[in-house]
Amino acid sequence: MSKLKNKVAIVTGASKGIGASIAKYFAAEGAKVVVNYASSKEDAENVVKSITANGGTAIAVQGDVSKESDVTRLFEETKKAFGTLDILVNNAGIYQYAPIEEFSAASFHSQFNINVLGSLLAIQESLKLFGEKGGNIINISSEAGKTPLPTGAVYSATKAALDAITIALSKEFSGRNIRINSILPGVVETEGSRSAGFIGSDAEAKFVATTPLGRTGQPEDIAKVAVFLASDDSGWITGEKISVSGGIYGL
Repeated sequence: MSKLKNKVAIVTGASKGIGASIAKYFAAEGAKVVVNYASSKEDAENVVKSITANGGTAIAVQGDVSKESDVTRLFEETKKAFGTLDILVNNAGIYQYAPIEEFSAASFHSQFNINVLGSLLAIQESLKLFGEKGGNIINISSEAGKTPLPTGAVYSATKAALDAITIALSKEFSGRNIRINSILPGVVETEGSRSAGFIGSDAEAKFVATTPLGRTGQPEDIAKVAVFLASDDSGWITGEKISVSGGIYGL
């Protein structure tokens, strides 16, 4: 397995969930992986240990992607460790579902600063390390960006914005050998969805009942598509929004 042999990848928000799975799958395909985390140091180090125990190469680097100085340091540490960058996965993100009556400026800014601003800052820094050889950017968006749910107006808006960024930059990068795509997960079982009480709830059961593939997604479902987009197998794909949702949003 060497689809990403000798490639260097940064995965933001990779201490758990989808990000951790992507980091592990990338490493299994030969990539050297930077496991970014904001606060979950132990979890990030466990991801690194899992990768190295299986013969892969990885380092953990702390950084809050909503802070410009942290993003700069993340890429500086990457350059120091590996000298270059080939793949950026903008996975770091937060969500807060609440009725509009409970909307607050603080919630708005926290979601947009991490989900949107953080991705833009990381993309800016990635260009410096991509250089003339080009590179590959994968934005982990959400089906919520095109099919918003009640109480999710702000979160859905952040993901719609991220998809717009993907499309706009795919055109802006014309002639620079830089590809950029969005993955739109559906309902995925992660630490976040479990702690929110969704997994095992009646709401999950309703989703599964109306999902053509009949189950909740797992982080590895997203990771496998990320490997495809990061590899030469997808060499003629850019500016796309790829749904990975078990078919529910195609109904």
